[in-house]
Amino acid sequence: MRSIRRKEKAMTDKNEMLAVLEHAKYVTVAMCKNNEPYLVTLSHGYDREKGCIYFHCAKEGKKIDILGKHNRVWGQALIDKGYVQGKCDHLFATTQFMGRVTFVENIDEKRHGLRVMIKALEEEPEKVMEAQLTEMSVEGVQVGRIDIEYMSGKKSDKVIISL
Repeated sequence: MRSIRRKEKAMTDKNEMLAVLEHAKYVTVAMCKNNEPYLVTLSHGYDREKGCIYFHCAKEGKKIDILGKHNRVWGQALIDKGYVQGKCDHLFATTQFMGRVTFVENIDEKRHGLRVMIKALEEEPEKVMEAQLTEMSVEGVQVGRIDIEYMSGKKSDKVIISL
């Protein structure tokens, strides 16, 4: 992998990269079929213990077709800290990742993955889990798991004037 050009923006602390995965509102994932790129944005939950990202989706569609043939993906989680007016600069934290997608078949892992997502996304996760995680809803949804093989990070916490 090529190293980062702007060394002052490199994020080298793994926990900092993981925090971005945990707190970003969504991840964007790129995949490829027949040399044609395809990009999707996903709601997600990061499981620190398993080192993976869970997402849910329909059981059929373009994403499912592509990942069924080639499950390697490249993705990004972004925390947007805003554009700085008058400075031509943007503040952010991002974690890039590479991994492989597996569609979860085991009902207990599906339920676990959905819990991880709900805890990451909801203000009152217990209420939502009680109402939404019925046997029928868990069986009816596709849950994907991205097992992360590589990560890097980049951030800009303050305006850096480059001349």
